[in-house]
Amino acid sequence: MPSFPRTDLGPLTRRSALAALGLTGTAIGLAACTGGKGPSGTAPSGGQSPDAPPPKAKVTITEPATAATEVPASAEIVFAATDAVSTQVVLKDAAGADVPGEMHPDGKGWLPAKALAYGTAYTVTVTATGDDGRPATATSTFTTMAQPDKTVRVVSFLPDGAVVGVGMPLIFRLSRKIPQAQRAALQRRLLVQTTPVQEGIWTWYTDDELHWRPREFWQAGTKVFVDVRAGGLPLGDGFFGARNSTLTCSIGRSLVMTIDDKAKPKVMKVVKDGVTVRTIKVSLGRASMPSSSGTTVIIERLAKTVFDTTSDPNPNNRYRTNIVYAQRLTWGGEFIHAAPWSVKDQGVRNVSHGCVNMSTADAKWLFEQTMIGDPVITKGTPRKLQYGNGWTDFDKPWDEYVKGSAIPYEPSPGASPSPDASPSPAA
Repeated sequence: MPSFPRTDLGPLTRRSALAALGLTGTAIGLAACTGGKGPSGTAPSGGQSPDAPPPKAKVTITEPATAATEVPASAEIVFAATDAVSTQVVLKDAAGADVPGEMHPDGKGWLPAKALAYGTAYTVTVTATGDDGRPATATSTFTTMAQPDKTVRVVSFLPDGAVVGVGMPLIFRLSRKIPQAQRAALQRRLLVQTTPVQEGIWTWYTDDELHWRPREFWQAGTKVFVDVRAGGLPLGDGFFGARNSTLTCSIGRSLVMTIDDKAKPKVMKVVKDGVTVRTIKVSLGRASMPSSSGTTVIIERLAKTVFDTTSDPNPNNRYRTNIVYAQRLTWGGEFIHAAPWSVKDQGVRNVSHGCVNMSTADAKWLFEQTMIGDPVITKGTPRKLQYGNGWTDFDKPWDEYVKGSAIPYEPSPGASPSPDASPSPAA
């Protein structure tokens, strides 16, 4: 299984990694969070003369504390080094084999590439070297906990290799709700690498679903890699992350659809890679059932389906109709679809039950152009899109979206966000 960072996706700088975590303004150093039972001691390098001055650098390990037991398999090596120009972390298992890993992008600890084995002893040695060229070391030996009975799965909605539109959020679903106290720790273990680099952040869409979106719509052709380091991570109430996993996907061409209900005629403008390729006459929801204004994305595509509302409490809203070229925008039932019965109204007036009606020829053409995650921006209707009614991540301004992160967002130095901070209608 590939691990973060993916070198085949291009170089990953510390700044770009932080941008993926929404921490672009965070200062990074080797000083680490403290915790556990206390730091291990600092030791000089082997072979040092008793009369020689001690190394200029100093280093201590705070987690896992030396001789600690019942350590989670998600253990991260947390240490503090002073007066050091370089540091090296070496983790070995009970057989003396090296365990690969790297510093977390936020600089607060060293992460093994894989979850540690359960019920196993490990020894970590951190070496800090100062500008005097003399190393100082700290060592901690610890034992991981037994395999837990209660686990939480972290599963990507997208499969490996998926190609999606520029408005598609990364979606990870959890097999149980995560308490507030454990959310930051889990979010920090979901490492995102994008090529080219784009600033983005995780948000808790629900108590058991995490989404990641870039600040603006994705750049067309972006390669995405997500490394989920949740294996063995404490997630509250005696539950632990079930395993590590990864996701590799990519963003396709840019296709953005916009509709302004107040424009005459009423049309959908289809913009592909910055060029308007078609203008389609549409009819939106009638006055009693208006379409929603906001930024949605295509979440389902059905060449043929049946709309059945015969259970609606209002007899006037009951119907059963065969539909072709249906593309879902909301969970509440707003679709783009062919509506040959309303062609005379398309471009002129709104007569639908909230959907975007268009001719069969236009609906077929559009269906052949689109993919999951393509954005649809609707303006001018009397109903505002309800957040969460579909994948509505880009309907929130950036400065509101970041509030859903369990880790406080740090803006880029010198950045001055726009008051509305809305995503651009073109990638």
